[in-house]
Amino acid sequence: MTAPQPPVGVSADTGRYLYAVCRGLDAAAVDSVQGIDGATLELVDHRDLVALVSTVPLSSYGEEALRRNLEDLSWLETVVRAHDTVIHAAARHAPTAPLRLATVCFDDAAVRDRLREWYVALTDVLDRVDGCSEWSVKVLVPTEAPEPSETAAPTSGADYLRRKKSDAARRAGTAEAATATAHLVHDSLASHARDSRQLPPQDPRLSGHEGTMVLNAAYLVPDDAAEAFAGLVAGLGAEHPDVVVDGRGPWPPYSFAMLEQR
Repeated sequence: MTAPQPPVGVSADTGRYLYAVCRGLDAAAVDSVQGIDGATLELVDHRDLVALVSTVPLSSYGEEALRRNLEDLSWLETVVRAHDTVIHAAARHAPTAPLRLATVCFDDAAVRDRLREWYVALTDVLDRVDGCSEWSVKVLVPTEAPEPSETAAPTSGADYLRRKKSDAARRAGTAEAATATAHLVHDSLASHARDSRQLPPQDPRLSGHEGTMVLNAAYLVPDDAAEAFAGLVAGLGAEHPDVVVDGRGPWPPYSFAMLEQR
C-alpha cells in the first residue's frame, strides 16, 4: 500500500498557513498581495466561506519550530507584518475574520475541516462585522511639566514634604478628572458604533504614546458612518483640551472578528 500523496503544491515538508476567513472574496482582489516570505496567496473554500492561505515550510512553522521562532522578535515582527498586510488587503473587499497568528494546517483537506468545524461561529462573526471597520480611540493624560516654583531644590525637609503632598494631590485630581472625561468620551463614541470594547491600557514603551492612558477602546463602525465618527472623535478632542483624544482607523475589525480558536 502506498502512502497518500500530498495535494498539489503541498509536500510532506510544507503546510498551509491560514491568515483569515472571508465571505464573498474574489481571488483577483488579492492577486497582487504576497503572503509570508513572498508566498502566493490562495483560497480554500467551504460552502460560502473561503480561507486565505499560503504554503509555508514546516521547518519554520511546525510545532517545535514555532515554539523556537516565536521567541525571536525579529522573526516574529516579519511574520506579524505579513500576516497583517494580507488581512488588511482582504478586509478592503469582503467581510473578514482574522485568524490567530501562526495557524497552520497540513493540507487543504485539513483547512476545510477547520472551516467545517468553525462554520457557525465564523458565520456569526462575519455577519457582525459585515460593512464595518474598526476604529481605535485612546484618551491620554499628557505628562505635566513641573511648576517653575517647584524646580528649585527644596529649602528644608518640611518644604520637601510639602511639595510631595502637593504633587500627590495634583496627580490625584488630574487622574480623577481624566477618568471622568474618558467615560464621557467612551459613552459618546459607543453610542455611534455598532459595538465597542474597552481594552487594557498599553505600555507607552510599546504603544509610542506619551502620557498616562486612561482609555484604550475599539469601536465597530459602519463604513458609511466613518466620516461622521472621525468628526465626532475630533470634536471630543476639542471639547476636552486637558486630555489627548487619539483616534485612528479604519482598520480590519480585529477586536470584533477574531475567532476564538480551540
